[in-house]
Amino acid sequence: MTPEPNFPAKPDEFVGRRAQVEAFRRALRQGIQTGRTPSFAVLGDWGIGKSSLLLKCSVVCAESRYNILHVPFSVSKELADYRTFAEGLLDTFSEALAHSPSATVRVQRELQNWKLSRVSVGAFSLDRNAPQFFLSSGSAILKHALRDAWRRLIRPSGLKGVIFFLDDLHNLKSDSIALALRDQFQSFAVDGINCSVCFSAPLNYFSDIRSFAEPAVRFYDKVHLEPFTLTETLEYVAAVFGSDTPNTESFAAWLQEKTHGHPYFMAFICRQIAEAGRHSLAQEHALEQWPTIFARLEREKFRSDLAQVPESELQLLRVLAHKEDEQIAAKELPAGYRMYFSRLTERGLLTRTGRGRYKLYHPLFREFLKQHS
Repeated sequence: MTPEPNFPAKPDEFVGRRAQVEAFRRALRQGIQTGRTPSFAVLGDWGIGKSSLLLKCSVVCAESRYNILHVPFSVSKELADYRTFAEGLLDTFSEALAHSPSATVRVQRELQNWKLSRVSVGAFSLDRNAPQFFLSSGSAILKHALRDAWRRLIRPSGLKGVIFFLDDLHNLKSDSIALALRDQFQSFAVDGINCSVCFSAPLNYFSDIRSFAEPAVRFYDKVHLEPFTLTETLEYVAAVFGSDTPNTESFAAWLQEKTHGHPYFMAFICRQIAEAGRHSLAQEHALEQWPTIFARLEREKFRSDLAQVPESELQLLRVLAHKEDEQIAAKELPAGYRMYFSRLTERGLLTRTGRGRYKLYHPLFREFLKQHS
């Protein structure tokens, strides 16, 4: 296994999160029995492994015991609105179905007809100055197309359902999207159409949307991803360096202490050590390489974190880095600083730990700031 900190883990190299994956399997079994697979919201901080978990779960869907069509869709910031999102989602859906082993020749032919009919449905003019109409039109296109696809394509293929995996849903800047999706997929369940959604977003996604109705929040089974436990870290180290490598336990303990179980930083450090060609994972060797590893972490991660941060916000980060308590309440600082907390949280440099309370997103980032201020 080669550590790749900047990419999701490959499903066949996925490590840890056993409880979450098993809970997903239970949900699939429930969905097959009842015809209603629950929808999920995978929530967590940056680099914690949300995309990797979505990718792993999407592959689980294809197992013969489930035979559920998985439709992976990365929500880009370039998506202008809900209709653009809906059209992109349907394009990805048709591609996923076309490449599904369950798609027979007859279904493949019908898929071509379905694509043409969907284009005709979606090709009507819209007043872009009327956002509510625009949103409802996107919803109408999605609802009509998926109901039609269930009858003409999904059922004839023998598939037991469809799950849309939406990575980084927060990139679509609309307070209404998760609510619209809830309404959409709840109506499918009522109509006997087993379509659901599984999306990833930051830990505070729901709390940041003040207009959310409580029923919309309850609709999603929420999966809160935490850092790796020591057991998961040991499993990761064994996967990278081999289970028969000496000193894996002592190295895993050192790695856990340095990274606090954060998957991105674990992958980054293990990649550097693997590239150095160390056959021994003794703690003294890790300590010997640490200055070089941290210097590279500065160049490749932390300096890019700060590349677009104004000096005024950078000053707040420095203040937080030197405080004795890792967490701070916004009201503890002068009023001039308080306006920057939400901006830095949006940039992913601060994590909100409670109402009005924040901390730097990782202790290694804190260490970097302390060294350079």
